[in-house]
Amino acid sequence: MEYEKLIRERFSVRNFLPEHLPQDCIDRILEAGHRAPTGCNYQPQRILVLNRDEELALWGTCTRCDFGAPTAMLICHNTKESWVRPYDGALSSAVDAAIVATHMMLEAHNIGVGCCWVMHFHPEKMKAAFGIPEGVEPCALLVMGYPAEGAQPLPLHSAFRPMEETVFYGHF
Repeated sequence: MEYEKLIRERFSVRNFLPEHLPQDCIDRILEAGHRAPTGCNYQPQRILVLNRDEELALWGTCTRCDFGAPTAMLICHNTKESWVRPYDGALSSAVDAAIVATHMMLEAHNIGVGCCWVMHFHPEKMKAAFGIPEGVEPCALLVMGYPAEGAQPLPLHSAFRPMEETVFYGHF
């Protein structure tokens, strides 16, 4: 798909068909995330693929925003493998995970898979439910599947603040 068309047409899908994604679709989405840039290429992302009914039941105990999706990917970051900014000790791993998630979300749309980035989840419940090790922090839950008939963006999807309010040249 042409990039400009991709970024204009993609929206957060919240209504899915009940079928799990096939492995070839999962592989393409994971490959897009694998190729995403990370700080010093440390690749601190850790991705948990949830594509079976028993996993759906578990993740449903951690968020109310599952939207009936048949598949999800929990994007995490390993804080112990993060590049660290020397001036203030800030970690790049959370930003790296967000970049990975963005690449995955765009590839999902590119191949006809609907996706919604969910941050409304209980991280400690996710860690307990899926055995996430110490130092690995959940960042984003990408719920996904094939869009159901009539799936459409929410009304605010196309409402943008004027660029003059968000972009500055030289100084604020």
